Amino acid sequence: MPDITLTTLILLCLAAAAAGWIDAVVGGGGLLLLPALLLGLPNVPAAHVLGTNKAVAIVGTSGAAITYVRRAPVKVGLAVRVGLMALAGSMGGAFFAAGISSEVLRPVIMVALLGVAAFVLLRPSFGTAAGDTDARPVTRARIVTAVVLVGGGIGFYDGLFGPGTGTFLVLALTAVLHLDLVTASATAKIVNVCTNAGALAMFAYQGTVLWQLAAVMALFNLAGGMAGARMALSRGSGFVRAVLLTVVFSLVAKLGYDQWTA
Repeated sequence: MPDITLTTLILLCLAAAAAGWIDAVVGGGGLLLLPALLLGLPNVPAAHVLGTNKAVAIVGTSGAAITYVRRAPVKVGLAVRVGLMALAGSMGGAFFAAGISSEVLRPVIMVALLGVAAFVLLRPSFGTAAGDTDARPVTRARIVTAVVLVGGGIGFYDGLFGPGTGTFLVLALTAVLHLDLVTASATAKIVNVCTNAGALAMFAYQGTVLWQLAAVMALFNLAGGMAGARMALSRGSGFVRAVLLTVVFSLVAKLGYDQWTA
């Protein structure tokens, strides 16, 4: 455990709980958790912050995934296949990350997210039980697309850059597999468990995880994740859609600020 004040520890735990809730509903909890760790642990090497972030996040994500699987119609086998491909993709992205500047990627991601926000706003039926996507059958070709492009492509992005991966997963799974937003969130959680597990294994092997701090924060992240999953299931796709748009615009604002101050 690093030498931090009780106030800092409490704030980190509250951030972990909030991040778990956001991540369970629509993804993007890392936008809160990682900056909180960076601010709360200014003298800790970045690798240890990243490793600790993964150790905390995987607990909340796993709790949310279990909650969803128990109460939502999730095809676990398909989710695991997408997750394994995402794991491989994230490893490939991480391999190339050192040679690519994040300043180049930020504007591209901002434009993509704004396009996503416009699409969701202009298509109120997107990701709802009554939406026109649900009426069309999910073909074998779409399943292959989900495994290869959603898993591999977004997994690669996660290893290469990272912010908003959970949100992109929810949107892509909704569009490709004709899932409602609640089921897409549930499936995305299983995929995130796979990618987090791979990353955490690497960080643990390198000895860059602050296990004691992670264990304390993980309890709050787990509580937030399970609460978020239950709320998404009880309130339905309309609630998830509202949170999705909030997270997308928050992500655009954060990336814009990072680009402006870079």
